[in-house]
Amino acid sequence: MPVILDPATRPPLDRDRLAGMHPDLVPGIRVEVVQVAGSTNALVGERAREGAADGLVVVAEHQTRGRGRLDRTWESPARSALTFSVLLRPEVPARSWPWIPLLTGYAVGKALRACGYAADVKWPNDVLIGGKKVAGILVERIETDQGPAAVLGVGLNVTLSAEELPVPSATSLALESGDPDPGESPERTDLLLMVLQTLREAYDTWQAGGDLGTTRLAESYAAACVTIGQRVRVELPAGGTLVGAATGVDPGGRLLVQHDGTTTVVSAGDVVHVRAADPR
Repeated sequence: MPVILDPATRPPLDRDRLAGMHPDLVPGIRVEVVQVAGSTNALVGERAREGAADGLVVVAEHQTRGRGRLDRTWESPARSALTFSVLLRPEVPARSWPWIPLLTGYAVGKALRACGYAADVKWPNDVLIGGKKVAGILVERIETDQGPAAVLGVGLNVTLSAEELPVPSATSLALESGDPDPGESPERTDLLLMVLQTLREAYDTWQAGGDLGTTRLAESYAAACVTIGQRVRVELPAGGTLVGAATGVDPGGRLLVQHDGTTTVVSAGDVVHVRAADPR
């Protein structure tokens, strides 16, 4: 059932349905809903250090200090977005961990396409519709007594109006529905379950597949990634820029940028921003 783009009528998530969902619906996942959280990633990180098991999901109706890459912060109106974090305890080798944020972005994009949205991924893990950002992802490694864990944070704009968007380059599912006034979009509980199902399936398939699983993920990611094939400008932390053609993603999930007769390998941790460059 759609919801209406009106902050006063944004319904809450269906707590009972999420708490009582059949374990076969999303295997290994347990969902907890909180009314307000500063950062769901910080909350799940605390739970991970306390010994929480793989598959914990915490979703906040209102996140007040959401965190993105480079310690950027953001906030959206209550019940206007899906803001949640997932705790995973990967068994793959450490060298494969850089694929986790890419896998998360790919899975969110795939779930949105299943809902009828023309979603793409931008390296390393933003999800776009029509070139505008609809979802951001932050994956953090957490050290715990039970071993390292990954906390996957997702912020997906659902019913934000144009006036509520943090930046002009963002969008929401309501605005992309084709009728932004009143602006119908998927009911958030259904949408959360769709995203979690897609993410868990992709993650389990990747973990079980070993090196072949990573190869297949790389192929699927490349097919969904609009960065590949573009001329890009990479803004580096030291203040420099790298301009060239994004030709692919290497086996470690790093972006390959061809420029000046050579190819530079760029990891997500080495960039401030990747955007399309002006054509020459």
